[in-house]
Formats: sequence, structure tokens, C-alpha cells
Amino acid sequence: MLVALLLLFGTVLGAGWLTRFVPTSHTTWLRPLLAFSGAYLVTLTLTHLLPEAIALDGSAHRVGYFLLAGFFGQLVLELFSQGVEHGHQHVHAEHAHAGVPFLLLGSLTLHGFLEGSILVRQPQSEVPGGFYAVLAGVALHHIPAAFALMAVLVTRLGSFGRALPWLMLFAAAAPLGVLWSHYSGLNPAEQGGWYPALLGLVSGNFLHVSTTILFEVSPEHKINVRKLLATLLGAALALVVNGH
Repeated sequence: MLVALLLLFGTVLGAGWLTRFVPTSHTTWLRPLLAFSGAYLVTLTLTHLLPEAIALDGSAHRVGYFLLAGFFGQLVLELFSQGVEHGHQHVHAEHAHAGVPFLLLGSLTLHGFLEGSILVRQPQSEVPGGFYAVLAGVALHHIPAAFALMAVLVTRLGSFGRALPWLMLFAAAAPLGVLWSHYSGLNPAEQGGWYPALLGLVSGNFLHVSTTILFEVSPEHKINVRKLLATLLGAALALVVNGH
């Protein structure tokens, strides 16, 4: 568990720190990474998270309701986060020194907490490496989100130093989700319990975020070899690490 906590926290902190060295106005380098992470997430969701949720719950209909709640719940969250989950920055000069964007931070923190909450080790799982497959997906997904968030925070707060504590709040969200699941007594092996419902909810989140990313990286439906390769590599990696 310690590895998961350090990786989740360090990935966000490291990606946010990149804004000190990489111009935030030029983010074309992020697009292949977004395509890769989007393909990885959607493949992982459809081949691991949803099948596992249905197998654990025993009722595809119940999981489906939670899937819909997660999908449309993420749509609501993005009204406040402005799409930072998939790399949108929305950095405008008129927002300079506008203060802390509490709604944006709150929605991102909740999103990160939910993602971390499904990272529960399951020794009895039939899916080899499933825990690490999901951990890698969450960490990958947080790289462009943390970079975009830090770009917004630095613009609104005027300096990297003022923005850093708020980035650390987001960095702590997923690890706190892991700790909550671990210490709250959430039992992944309980047939029909709350864990498969939580998997369905987060699967809906992932489906919304990943499909939005994949549609946005090619908004005019033009073939881009780099993005296409990144997408195929992301899907292939998810299949490999998930044991399929």
C-alpha cells in the first residue's frame, strides 16, 4: 500500500512541478500522453473494472445504475472543474490574481478520492496484476490533470509558491481514498456489498473522462499518426498488465 500512496502523491507533485520548466502555453506534447492515458483507462474499465464489479455483485443491473451515476456525476463535476481532469487549462489573463478556485479544487479532489478508493488489494482476485493495473491508470491520468491544475493555480495566485499547497491538496486526494478504503472495513470479497457498487461508480467516471479525452485529441477526426500510435499503445498496455 505504501508504494501506491507514494506513487499517487509523487505523480501529481512531479507533474505540477513541471510547470516551472515547461511553458504552460504550449501543451502539444501532452496530447499523445492524453491519448495514451485515455485509451488505457477505457480499456482497463471495459476489460477489468466492469467485469469484476458484475462478478462481485451478481447483478449487472445494479452495477449498471452505479455506472450511470458515475458517468453523469462526472459530467456534473466537470461543470466546476472545467475539464482539468483531461488536461484543459483555461488560463486567461483576466483570471490573474483571482484567488483560489475552490469549486475547481473541490471537484478535482472528490474525483481523485473516488479513484483512490477502489485501490484495495484483493488476494483472491482472478485478475493477475489488477491492483497495479488500476494504480498505473490512475497515476497516468493524474499527470495531465496536475499539470493543467498547476497552470491555472499559478495564474490565479500569482506564484508557484502560493499554488503549491493547493496542488498538494489534490495530490493527497487519491492516497486518502486508498486509506479510507483500507481502514473503513470495505470488503472487496463481500458478495453484493458496497465495493462492486463503488467499482461501478468509478467505472462511470473513467468512461466519461477517457472517452472525452479520446474524442478531444482528434476533434476534427483527422488521422494523426502520433496520437493513433499512443492510443493503440495505451490499449495494448492495459491488456498486457491486466493479464489478457
